[in-house]
Amino acid sequence: MDKLYTPLLLIGSNLFMTYAWYGHLKDQKTSMLWLAILISWGVAFFEYCLQVPANRIGMKVGYSLGQLKVMQEVITMAVFAAFAILYMKVPLKLDYLWAGLCLVAAAFFMFRGGINPVNS
Repeated sequence: MDKLYTPLLLIGSNLFMTYAWYGHLKDQKTSMLWLAILISWGVAFFEYCLQVPANRIGMKVGYSLGQLKVMQEVITMAVFAAFAILYMKVPLKLDYLWAGLCLVAAAFFMFRGGINPVNS
């Protein structure tokens, strides 16, 4: 069960991150730039509140640094695709599929040796 906390926290983190990076393009498009920056920073705070523990827990349970990074990238692409399509109303394109398949290949190579349990 401990190994599941890392991806779940990273999913939550990426929801905040994606909104902080791109949500202002829809929700604050008429706001002053400095206000959009402050709001994005405020949202990003919650991203870090989830991302930092996700990576610490991940290292503790045995994920390698490379595995953590690739897991984060796969989650980022999945969250971004859903955000772009559902929230920003960007039309679905095959490019999302191709990019996703490349990330699946990256995950395969990073995880094919398994996760090394840490004795701590």
